[in-house]
Amino acid sequence: MRNRWAIGILLGALVLFLDFFVKNWVVAHLLPIRGGLYPYGGIGILQSMNGFQIALVHATNTGAAWGLFSDFQMPLLILRIVLVFALLGYLIFFNKNKSIVIPLLLVVSGAFANILDYFRFSHVVDSFKIVFWGYHYPVFNVADSAITIGIIWLFIYALVDRKKTA
Repeated sequence: MRNRWAIGILLGALVLFLDFFVKNWVVAHLLPIRGGLYPYGGIGILQSMNGFQIALVHATNTGAAWGLFSDFQMPLLILRIVLVFALLGYLIFFNKNKSIVIPLLLVVSGAFANILDYFRFSHVVDSFKIVFWGYHYPVFNVADSAITIGIIWLFIYALVDRKKTA
């Protein structure tokens, strides 16, 4: 159990560091996204590989995923803080399943990084623009990636665990 906690804490710290570094660099060096063609006002990373594009951009998000609930910033911030503390409380005091420590700590560290943005910038800074064969995926950041990876990991674990017990 200690190894999973150590790995989870190290991954969480890495997420916080990378997210902080990328967001600070983006805010200092790029203007907010204006749309247009590749690289969308940012720096091109991959222009076109079979219809796949990646650019580093500066986008702001005052809501949740995809800008949802942007008119409710304070309740959204409070909800995020409560959820982070609830997940940490569950992990520390109630969780008996060592297999979910790392993915839950990824979710917590990603959520915490986005919470810090509200106190630093009054919005979340997103920085990765991806286009899949003409579909413009919503701009995201390192913290969002950690949350997504953690949730997918938990979902896969639940499916695999269900098959084992059946």
